[in-house]
Amino acid sequence: MVAKPPSVALRDLRVKKRGKTILGPLDLDLEATGFTIVLGPNGAGKTTLLKVLHGVERIATGTVSWSMPRSRMDQEQAYVFQRPIMLRRSVRQNLAYPLALLGRPKSEIAIQVEHWAGRVGLGNLLDQHAPRLSGGEKQKLALARALIRAPSVLFLDEPCANLDGRSTREIEAVLQAAHSDGTRIIMTTHDLGQARRLANDVIFLSQGQLHEQGAAADIFTNPGQPKTKAFLQGDIVE
Repeated sequence: MVAKPPSVALRDLRVKKRGKTILGPLDLDLEATGFTIVLGPNGAGKTTLLKVLHGVERIATGTVSWSMPRSRMDQEQAYVFQRPIMLRRSVRQNLAYPLALLGRPKSEIAIQVEHWAGRVGLGNLLDQHAPRLSGGEKQKLALARALIRAPSVLFLDEPCANLDGRSTREIEAVLQAAHSDGTRIIMTTHDLGQARRLANDVIFLSQGQLHEQGAAADIFTNPGQPKTKAFLQGDIVE
């Protein structure tokens, strides 16, 4: 069962690399529920923002304040990378690994592994060596491995990049189901069609700055900032 998702507030946040600010200064509030899509051109700071929220990016200044203790938050979140990392084990063992770390009984693990493999369309590949899967299959496995722990917050960095239409449609269906089950989702994408299909709310970044944030319907129909409008029109935004 998914726990109640937390909200988060970022205040005066900056991330620097080699003396250059790549994100911020940034003030941002994210509510406890929703499907947030982070948009922006290459180099806008989208992945860095996700890593900050996930707690794996060092910040130079500012604060990240979740509405639950950081120690608990670490247990209540999951992250799916653009290029999924596979354990050099079977699909079954990849899915079982997160639950084994939590000390779940073997009988429960077996049931959950079968359930999630079937849910992402990998039920007939449980004994396949995971590194030999196709790109779409690896991404579905990475997604199932993240969701099998029932995280309250799920971060995704371009999860459908370089995938064909069928794999994209299948992954979107899993994400929509997870969101309906109560998981808070924060995701980057360059696919504006995907953003329109999935987003409840949108964050638009450019050059490490927050240019616009709001309800997806409002931003897609009447963006308030010139850079957002240009990006949504397909113009080059620097």
